[in-house]
Amino acid sequence: MDLIELLFFAYRDFVSDPDAILATSDFGRAHHRVLHFVSRNPGLTVADLLDILKITKQSLARVLKQLVDSGFVEQRTGREDRRQRLLFATPAGEALAKSLSDPQSARIKAALDSLDPDARDVVAEFLFRMINASERSKAAKLVRRDGGS
Repeated sequence: MDLIELLFFAYRDFVSDPDAILATSDFGRAHHRVLHFVSRNPGLTVADLLDILKITKQSLARVLKQLVDSGFVEQRTGREDRRQRLLFATPAGEALAKSLSDPQSARIKAALDSLDPDARDVVAEFLFRMINASERSKAAKLVRRDGGS
């Protein structure tokens, strides 16, 4: 139970800084998740985003419309398949995504800096193993193992 409680507390604090930033624009955590994956994966399809987030089309439509209308995300038609909608963060969207991830990266860095140098690999492996086994290969393709937090 102690690890479950630690995860709850860690998640609470991990999202607290982005939540405060999002509150100033009437956005929430759903907006943050959409913007995160769109900014990290330019040209992501709506179908792939639905698969990543595991939310309903209706939920995504509402959030995506707000991000598009606010100028943070742009939708483009696919070149090969005109039915596809490809998602791109605008420069304003990239800036917002960075402002949301910077405090999270700093929090992760501070936590890792207080541990042994090998801890990052152990933490990454632990988090990876927390993902449902059937979803790990998809997640691995999205996660960039570039040494960043």
